Amino acid sequence: MTTYVHEGDLPADALAGASFVAIDSETMGLRLGRDPLCVVQLSDGGGDAHLVKLDRTTYDAPNLKRLLTDPSVTKIFHFGRFDIAMFWLHLGVVTQPVYCTKIASKIARTYTDRHGLKDIVKELLGVDLSKAQQSSDWGAAQLSDDQIAYAASDVLHLHALRERLQEMLVRERRDALAKACFDFLPHRAVLDVAGWEDVDIFAHS
Repeated sequence: MTTYVHEGDLPADALAGASFVAIDSETMGLRLGRDPLCVVQLSDGGGDAHLVKLDRTTYDAPNLKRLLTDPSVTKIFHFGRFDIAMFWLHLGVVTQPVYCTKIASKIARTYTDRHGLKDIVKELLGVDLSKAQQSSDWGAAQLSDDQIAYAASDVLHLHALRERLQEMLVRERRDALAKACFDFLPHRAVLDVAGWEDVDIFAHS
């Protein structure tokens, strides 16, 4: 396994030919509009990871933006709602098509309320993920080795996780419902950025 760190943008030939790409992001916090997007990590499922350390003065990353909007590439997230909102807010693109393993887990794994990435990966893949670097300074000029390893780990297991969850969704005959949720997810993220983050637009009141 190799983790590549890129400054500013993803190389044009990176992840070429992939039909599924796992994606995650690191920010300075979890509040839209306040906390900047700092790092985007990606993997095509082949065992390598690519980390893009964004230029926060311009967010000029044309290759990354092209991938995020490529209709032939399904982007796999865990809690994609936040990442997609961040990409819309800072990169100006609506990411689609997408697959969210957290949504898949909530629809398929109704026997539990534990849908965090660490919990799901432990149960379904037998891998114990470390979350030690989750709250660290992702805006630092130089990322530490521990930060790089942590960021890579968050995308390296998403392909296998998607496969396991998709099997469960099909078995329970909930795959069409999950697909409809994935299709709506980019619109939900845009609503978040537009100010409806804490509003259930489908509620009666």
